[in-house]
Amino acid sequence: MDAVLADITGYLDGLLDIPAFPDYPNAFNGLQLENSGRVSRVGAAVDAGLKVIEMALSEKVDLLLVHHGLFWGGCTPISGPTYKKLAKAIGANLAIYSAHLPLDAHPEIGNNVLLAADLGLAPVESFFEFKGRRVGCFADVDLDYVTLLRRIEERFARAVWHCHAGTERIKKVGVVTGGAGSDLAQAKAEGVDTFITGEGPHHTFTLAEELGINLIYAGHYATETGGVKALANRVASTFKLPWVFLDHPSGL
Repeated sequence: MDAVLADITGYLDGLLDIPAFPDYPNAFNGLQLENSGRVSRVGAAVDAGLKVIEMALSEKVDLLLVHHGLFWGGCTPISGPTYKKLAKAIGANLAIYSAHLPLDAHPEIGNNVLLAADLGLAPVESFFEFKGRRVGCFADVDLDYVTLLRRIEERFARAVWHCHAGTERIKKVGVVTGGAGSDLAQAKAEGVDTFITGEGPHHTFTLAEELGINLIYAGHYATETGGVKALANRVASTFKLPWVFLDHPSGL
């Protein structure tokens, strides 16, 4: 059984509000690479890199849903690594659909709400404005810092980098997955005492101390696997298709 690619992409565009959602210039949310028009197996991955494309082909995937798409480096000649991955995808009839901030922000299957739920942070409200849209979430809590940190390390099955520069008793936790550490001052200004994200620049350690905020880096890749899995599952359920998660962690 298969489905029409245009039906799937139209469904995704509506689900994620792709036409109206602001993002970084090279995100290019939506269908980034077309195929012949039919889909029989869906793949989900964080990044549209060459290795992931090769994994997709080995799994006989013909629609790859990713969080980070093909064009982050901007307009470049189609040569070298760019040529290799595009040639492989096109030659194997692989369509690629990317959803960056629209997937982070989604209230049901977004990276942020899913991570908050995994950590027992509920209910959540929207948080962290970017170009007029709120892309993260926050929760009012009453937790010891060590309790939250233990939950995070259990969720990711490893120790995470953190800066305990805020209160011991946490009252408001903000979650913005990925690389939001550089926006720590904005998170503080929006009222959280503890900020969970994936990664950030070196100087945010001293900035967290100066701002008096708890800062936890749980990994850029690790914090952004939930959304693409949920998105692929939603597509698979809606269009009666099989799907697979293509796990290729960066360690960052």
